[in-house]
Amino acid sequence: MADKTVEKLRSLLKTYAERTAKAQGEVKPVHDEGERRRRACGDRLQKVVRSVLQTFAAELRDAGHEASIEDHTDSADEYPSVALAFTPRVADGTALASLLAFKCDPRRGIAVARDVRAPASKGRVVSTSTDRLGTMRVEGASAEWVETKTLSFIEAVLKTN
Repeated sequence: MADKTVEKLRSLLKTYAERTAKAQGEVKPVHDEGERRRRACGDRLQKVVRSVLQTFAAELRDAGHEASIEDHTDSADEYPSVALAFTPRVADGTALASLLAFKCDPRRGIAVARDVRAPASKGRVVSTSTDRLGTMRVEGASAEWVETKTLSFIEAVLKTN
């Protein structure tokens, strides 16, 4: 490279380094209200929703069904969620896992959705759509509310299967 080009490059790099150093010095930690709400929602999901779903999962397993909890409340790169995966015991075939998910909705609170799947042996087409069961403010999400949504979900799965 020619000396002029090298000097121009060095000048550009020096100016850039000074500008970015100045900008970094001005950066102040921002207390993001959205992040605070996301954490509060994750805490509510962990403490209220997960504990109720664990009780239901234990009862379902005691009755001979498959049930598990999917907990995504600690993830920093997605909205927190807790889900109950439920596969009923069927005598004449294989049932598919249905899912009840409680997810943080950044604008509304905690959203509930379910995906109820029928066994392939019944000759039904398996859908991949989820029904939205409602939304509750984070502060209003109570154990009773979670119990109501979970019972409705289990009833729908058992009727379908």
